[in-house]
Amino acid sequence: MGKIETAIISVTDKTGVAEFAKSLSKFGVGILSTGGTAKALREGGVSVTDISDYTGFPEMMDGRVKTLHPKVHGGLLGLRDNPEHVRMMNEHGIKPIDMVVVNLYQFEKTVAKEGVTLEDAIENIDIGGPSMLRSSAKNYRDVTVIVDPADYEVVLKEMESTGGETTLKTRLRLAKKVFQLTHEYDGAISRYLEKTEV
Repeated sequence: MGKIETAIISVTDKTGVAEFAKSLSKFGVGILSTGGTAKALREGGVSVTDISDYTGFPEMMDGRVKTLHPKVHGGLLGLRDNPEHVRMMNEHGIKPIDMVVVNLYQFEKTVAKEGVTLEDAIENIDIGGPSMLRSSAKNYRDVTVIVDPADYEVVLKEMESTGGETTLKTRLRLAKKVFQLTHEYDGAISRYLEKTEV
């Protein structure tokens, strides 16, 4: 894969994320982030570039559109060993994104609340997060994707022992966790909507 140079961090569960990002910075990893996560990282002393500054588009529609952009998904899905992909990335100013750290809006916690409305539930369906996770996991040969704070330490240890890289074995293990998570997440949404009438 090569050394991790750019990471996107956008998390609901911010447990340990500032410390993790600081450690990434020591490896020279540039960090892209969104909204509340970017704020938390800056407060933790981490240098961050807002996704909106990278893409040239603001976060919009009450945060519904933040990371759904070709500069994000092209950077995640582009195959580094495919000359045509690399040419297109260069032509369109898309830089490779080597790591994604994302966990999702807590849909199940929202719908478990007393008196939750359908509108509240719908607004807590994450779109950009699962999209980035799926893009990253699909391209696990080139992208390290983390959905669980418990994996921060494992990844950092591996980066220390390899000079800033992760192994293919680790990337595949992490990709499997992604698809398990998105499967469960969509299942929770489906089960909630099955019981809902308008």
